Amino acid sequence: MTKTCIILAGGMGTRLQSVVNDRPKVMAEIEGKPFLSCLLDILLRQGIKNVVLAVGYKREFIVNYYNYKYKDIELKYSIEDAPLGTGGAIRQALDYAEDENVFIVNGDTYFDVDYKGMSDFHDKNNAQITIALKELLDFDRYGSIQIANNRIVDFIEKKKITQGLINGGVYLIRKNIFNGFSLTETFSFEIDFLQKYFTKMVCYGYISTGEFIDIGIPEDYSLAKEVLYEWQQSSFFRS
Repeated sequence: MTKTCIILAGGMGTRLQSVVNDRPKVMAEIEGKPFLSCLLDILLRQGIKNVVLAVGYKREFIVNYYNYKYKDIELKYSIEDAPLGTGGAIRQALDYAEDENVFIVNGDTYFDVDYKGMSDFHDKNNAQITIALKELLDFDRYGSIQIANNRIVDFIEKKKITQGLINGGVYLIRKNIFNGFSLTETFSFEIDFLQKYFTKMVCYGYISTGEFIDIGIPEDYSLAKEVLYEWQQSSFFRS
């Protein structure tokens, strides 16, 4: 299993300004501890040893807080001098990754995924991209993904549906994934790359039943504080 993960931590968090307005949203506090630290703790327990932080907005807040190490995780920084979009941020951050396959995590999402299981699934299917999927009921906030025999066959725009699979914001990709595609410097990984080119690649969905929370809006941020506080008090973070 790859030991490297890129965390997308450059977002401004405009929807979260009412509760977090002085720092990047990945640094929103959970009982006095940055949300990013919770993610790093989870990654560490999953076997990740090297993390590349794709940073932009108020990046000095993150760099000054962590420097270049968090517990047993080595930290590197891929700095966006201007916003690159999620795709541009990933492509730049991949220059700092040494493994052939690399996990990608949205810095404002908590999704309890079995990384070893996802990695084995990725290798078994010789996938170029594997997306962790979460089944939800009665939602309209997210687009959905359709699969056939676990292979991704379509991306559906946001609309009200009673049951579907959403992109959980955890990816496993090959480092050379962008080779051969005509892309601008700034682009969206989800819209300008995945949805546009998935039929030209081997893309699979890995379904996880684990807890999923997007802290991008105040309501879910409050829920994340409750869930992750319970995790912090458990043996998960103490062993």
